[in-house]
Amino acid sequence: MGKLLVRGMLAGLLAAVFAFAFASVFGEPQVDNAIAVEESAAPHEHGASEEELVSRGTQSTVGLATAVGAYGLAFGGMFALAFAFAYGRIGNLSARATAGVLAVGAFLVVFLVPYLKYPANPPAVGNPDTINERTTLYFVTVLISLVVAVLAIVLARRLTDRLGSWNAILLGALGYVVVMAVVALLLPRINEVPEGFPASLLWNFRLASLGTQLVLWTAIGLIFGVFTERRVRRVAATRPL
Repeated sequence: MGKLLVRGMLAGLLAAVFAFAFASVFGEPQVDNAIAVEESAAPHEHGASEEELVSRGTQSTVGLATAVGAYGLAFGGMFALAFAFAYGRIGNLSARATAGVLAVGAFLVVFLVPYLKYPANPPAVGNPDTINERTTLYFVTVLISLVVAVLAIVLARRLTDRLGSWNAILLGALGYVVVMAVVALLLPRINEVPEGFPASLLWNFRLASLGTQLVLWTAIGLIFGVFTERRVRRVAATRPL
C-alpha cells in the first residue's frame, strides 16, 4: 500500500506539471484580463501607492505551480487509495483500464458536477464578503457528490445479479444524476457577476479552469495506469507457474 501511495503521489505530481502548463497558457491570460477589467472599473482602489504583498508575476508562476503541485500530490494519493479499493471489483479490467475508469469518475464526481453548480470565477467577479460562504457551499457539494456516487455504486453492485451488469450500472448512474439534480436545486444559487463584465472573458476563464482539471485528471489516470500496469506485470512474471 505504501508503494502504491507513492506511485499515486508521483503520478499526481507529474500530472500537475501538465496542468500547470495548460493553466499558464490558457488560464493566466484570462486572469490578467479580468484584473485589467477590475482596475479599469475602480482605478482609485489600485493606486501606485498600494503595496502588493505578492506580485502578480509571483502569483502566476511560483504561486500557481505550488498550488497545482500540492493539489496534484493530494489527489494523486487519494487516487491511489481509491484504486486499491476498486482494482478487481469493477469487472475484469486491467490495472491501466481500472485507473482510466477511476480518472473519468473522479473528474465527473469530484470536479465537474460540483463545478456545474458553483463554477470558478475570475478576479472582479464575486463579493469578498461571501467568499467563505461560497467556499463552504462548494466543498459541501463535493462531499455530497462523493457520498451519492458511493451509494450509487453500492446500489449498482447489489442489483447486478438481478438486472445484469449493464442495467445495474445504468440504474446506479441514473440515481446519481437524479439525486444530484435535486441537490443542485436545493442548494443556494450564487450569481455575483457584476453588470457589464465581459461574458466572453467569463466563459474563457471558466473553460480554462475546466480544461486544467481535465488535463490533471487525464494525466493522473494515464500515468498511474502505466506505473501500476508495469508493477502488476513484474509481480506476475516472478510468480511460479
